[in-house]
Amino acid sequence: MDMEQEDMQYLGFFGVCREAFKIISSWRKIFSQISLSLVLPLSFIFLAQMEVSELLISKEITLSLCLFKAAYLIFSLIFSLLSTSAVVYTIACIYTGHEVTFKKVMSVVPKVWKRLMLTFLCTFLAYFAYIIVAALILFVISTFLILINTKLFSLLYVLLVFFVVGFVYLSIVWQLANVVTVLEDICGFHALRKSTALLKGKMWVATFIFLLLGLCHLAIQISFQMLVVRSGSLGAVSRFVYGIVCLVLLFMLLLFGLVLQTVIYFVCKSYHHANIDKSALSDHLAGYHIGGHVPLKAKDRCSA
Repeated sequence: MDMEQEDMQYLGFFGVCREAFKIISSWRKIFSQISLSLVLPLSFIFLAQMEVSELLISKEITLSLCLFKAAYLIFSLIFSLLSTSAVVYTIACIYTGHEVTFKKVMSVVPKVWKRLMLTFLCTFLAYFAYIIVAALILFVISTFLILINTKLFSLLYVLLVFFVVGFVYLSIVWQLANVVTVLEDICGFHALRKSTALLKGKMWVATFIFLLLGLCHLAIQISFQMLVVRSGSLGAVSRFVYGIVCLVLLFMLLLFGLVLQTVIYFVCKSYHHANIDKSALSDHLAGYHIGGHVPLKAKDRCSA
């Protein structure tokens, strides 16, 4: 990251993407190692579950399908958090000029992963509470509309749009909270609150990036579904080739998305003039190797 931290606040959508691409291309070796060991297995798990799920559904094996889905969720969560911790830690080391090797990254990942799991559990509770409250509101309003005037029932679509917007917002907050968890001495609900504060002023950039990544992910998923899972007219070789292409595209997208999350963190910090002391961040990162965390200095914390 050659750009001065003070200048990162001016980065928009294209600037953030350009910076993320520059980081990956400049440090190809370490990111290739992380991708092959963590991101690629995560991509394979996601695509493989689509193929296996289709097979189990066609044979109506309900119990096996439920058990398989549970195993899929567990393994995908584990590899997702491991990938996040590895990529964020690596970029932080690059930013501080800290020596970074694949062996060092993999030794830190298990320690960071525990903190990320706590943040995930808190996010899960937030999602659960949000869905329960939204469902109650929709139920009450729909009941009221049915009793008053059924012609106004179309207003529920407006409420559903707001629900989706809120769900997307929570997802963006969680993604940035993961970066906060790795780079700062907070996690859980504290990381979520910090993430919410950091996103102020840069929410549109983060939202556009999140939606674009989501659309690309959906496009790969649909392509794999049509060309591999449900393509009875294609031969085995063609399906295999299309499967490999989808796998490569997916793991490249996931890696790029993780780097983007971290770049957005630095952009948000710069926007709020919460400049990070490189020596303090370096000490914080070194704390993972000695089994503890070195708290960041007060000026490194966002006051937004």
